[in-house]
Formats: sequence, structure tokens, C-alpha cells
Amino acid sequence: MKFLVVGCGSIGERHICNLNHISSHNEIICCDLKRELLSRIKHRYNIEKTYTCFEEALNHDVDAVLVCTPTSLHIPIALAAADRGYHIFMEKPLSHTMDGVNELIEKTNKKKLAIMVGFNLRFHPNLQKIKTILKERMIGKVMYASVKFGEFLPDWHPWENYRKSYSARKALGGGIILDAEHELDYIQWFLGEVEEVFCFADKLSNLEIDVEDVAEILLKFKTKAIAEVHMDYISRVYSRSCQIIGEEGTICWDFNEKTVKLYTAGRGWQSFPERNFDFNDTYFEEMKHFIRCVRGEDKPLVDGKDGKRILEIALAAKKSAEQGEIIRL
Repeated sequence: MKFLVVGCGSIGERHICNLNHISSHNEIICCDLKRELLSRIKHRYNIEKTYTCFEEALNHDVDAVLVCTPTSLHIPIALAAADRGYHIFMEKPLSHTMDGVNELIEKTNKKKLAIMVGFNLRFHPNLQKIKTILKERMIGKVMYASVKFGEFLPDWHPWENYRKSYSARKALGGGIILDAEHELDYIQWFLGEVEEVFCFADKLSNLEIDVEDVAEILLKFKTKAIAEVHMDYISRVYSRSCQIIGEEGTICWDFNEKTVKLYTAGRGWQSFPERNFDFNDTYFEEMKHFIRCVRGEDKPLVDGKDGKRILEIALAAKKSAEQGEIIRL
């Protein structure tokens, strides 16, 4: 298969590496504005065709385009790919505004193109285990959940100046709420559709950024369950966890422990560890899934409509923080 990867930074390079490992027959074309980055990618992965001009790169007949650019560029690139009839993989978030989102979804639906949004945590075995536990109603009716994510922004990509990253810049679609959409995605995957959103968010640290670095989001679901989602750029120790409380038990997950713990009234605590696991496995399985979608063998686990819904929740959180009121979806 032939792929065009647009944006060859850390996540773009990860997908290039995984595509090479999935099949040595995959042909990869790369596009990025940074010539020195393209040069390194070209030699490291034996890429024959590299471009700094997106329009030139798009002239190649490919099976799919991988959009791995800063968030603010996602929709224009995806629309151009859809116009050519190419399947689309987009890194999350879908965008930083709703502009062009409906047009993209309508266009890909009309042309029967696969469009998938890169929420790789859906492929994490611990979270898949939690999904199974909930589906089997092992803790009964869910009433409350607490989700947490935090990491010091300068530690995300220590090889680059965080001040110049898209995460740090509002104009590029940065900010912790959009950056940590994974948490919004998986809790909705677990608990169903969100009806109401309330949020406190602000820039509280001395980081040289123009976006929020802390957010505390309250979600109310159609089931009447309530969840709190904490996300930040300021935690000096990486943390990612989830607790879900039901009428008959509790589920706990800690990313660093690689273990799901289940408490039920009749059996006490049970542990479900995943020791032989590398985080890149989530990206690897995600890309294999996308390839099956391109071939027509499967449907995207997170399609354009799903990506739009998560974006709506994230933007509602931002609006709530600005206006100090509950936002109903």
C-alpha cells in the first residue's frame, strides 16, 4: 500500500516506523516544511520521495494520507486529501474549531472514504479490559468516574523547545484541553454520550505558553452518571489514571502500573496486569486497524463523527471555562 505522511515530527515518525514494520512492501511518501527533518527521516527509513510542498506531495496516487501536523492544519489537509479520493488518518484532535468539520465528514461519507481519528488509547489492553468489564456489567450501574492526566510540558518532547511546540500556542490549536482529548474520548467510550459540560481552566504556571495549562472538567452523561476529568501540563511526574464507581463495585487503572484492579462486593479485589506491553503497541495496533479499514475489511473504531463529538466536548469545556457556565450539548 502507498501512504502519504504529512507532518514528520515525533508522531509522524512513529507512524512511519510502524508502517515499515507492518509491511516492508508499504511505500511511504513524506511531507514536512522542515528540510532537515525530512533529510533525517529519508535516511533513517530509506524514504525515496520527500516534499516540503504539500500540493506536490498530494499529486502522488496514494491509498491514504496520514495527517500528523499541528492541529490547526488538520482540516485543510484532510479536505484536500478527500478531494483526491484518498482515505484519511488524522491525529487527534480532529481540529481546534468546528470550521470545516461537517464538510469533511459529508465529503468522506459521500465518497465512501475511511476517515479515522488517532485515539490510540482505544487500543490499550488495560482500557480494553475496562470496556469488557463495563460491558459485562460486573460493577453494575455506573454512577461516577474520575479521570486524571498530567505531565510537565517541557518533558513531552525534551529534544525540542516546548515554547515553539503546537501544544504551547493557541494559534496552532494547543492547550491541555485539546491535547488531552484522549481522556475525553475514552471516558465517553466507557460511559456513553455526554449531555452537559462544566469546566475550570486557566494558565496557572510560569510556563511560557499562551494556552491553558490546567483544566478540571465535569461531565454529565445521558445515563445521569457524572465524571470529573483532570488534565494538566504542570505535573512533574507523569500520571494517568482512571477510577469508575458502580453500584456493585469499583474499577481502578493506573497507567504506570499497567494493571486494572476490580473490586466487587462478593469477591473483593482482583488484578488484571498487562506486563508484556509496550506503549508503542497501541500505535502499532491502531495503524494495523486503519489499514484494514482502507482495505474495506473493517470500520474505523473512531471515525469522523466520533472525532467531531469529542471535539464538541473539548470546545464546550473551553467555552464553559471562559463563560463560567454549564454548556449543554
